[in-house]
Amino acid sequence: MKTLMVFNFDHTVVDDNSDTWVIRCLPDQTLPTSLKDSYQKGHWTDYMGRVMSYIGDQAVSPDGIRVVMETLPFTEGMAELLTFISAHKSAVDCVVISDSNTVFIDWILGAAGLRSAVDRVLTNPARFDGRGYLKVRRHHSHDCARCPVNLCKRKALEQYLSEHAAGGIDYHRIFYVGDGGNDLCPTSCLRDGDVVMPRRGFTLEGLLSKLQGRQSSLKAKVVPWSSGTEILEELRAHMRQSRP
Repeated sequence: MKTLMVFNFDHTVVDDNSDTWVIRCLPDQTLPTSLKDSYQKGHWTDYMGRVMSYIGDQAVSPDGIRVVMETLPFTEGMAELLTFISAHKSAVDCVVISDSNTVFIDWILGAAGLRSAVDRVLTNPARFDGRGYLKVRRHHSHDCARCPVNLCKRKALEQYLSEHAAGGIDYHRIFYVGDGGNDLCPTSCLRDGDVVMPRRGFTLEGLLSKLQGRQSSLKAKVVPWSSGTEILEELRAHMRQSRP
């Protein structure tokens, strides 16, 4: 019986948006208006593909991108929380479900020495092609009308849980930690006894508050947070209660 920690990445693990942070690698740190205006709601990953092509056109090297991405700050207390998780892998599994991409998340966690804390990253696959351009693909296809076309976090979480249940792993409790509107959908598959932790002052907190104000399918306990320290306190309290 293990605990599962599920994290969004941008504005949760890190204190900014990795997809907008990358713009800092450009000489003038801005995008052409025509490129900015090309974004269509729900198609962020396709838009980021165009952004990364533009960055490649400006002769920014992969190392030039990496140096900038590794400066993205972690949210207060998150490094300590992930360090704790890394030291308790026999009791805690950790998954990141994100609209970012595999390259950015790997770089950022690696630069902080925190890769070992995360067992699986469910996000948009990315790689550099022969020209040194970063190519980003959609994580999967789905038919959820509430989510962006590239990723339904509920589907990603349910598939992860199904795989592990088939392997005999039954999570005693799931903590889902997020901030944005696309973190609402996966909360609907959480059970009684699970915990959803929205960041205070961000979109998810407001959406959950509305759900709590009327009858809904939400079964998980809602515990808002402002720092990773508060999440760590909640995790430690659960682990103490779970001891035989």
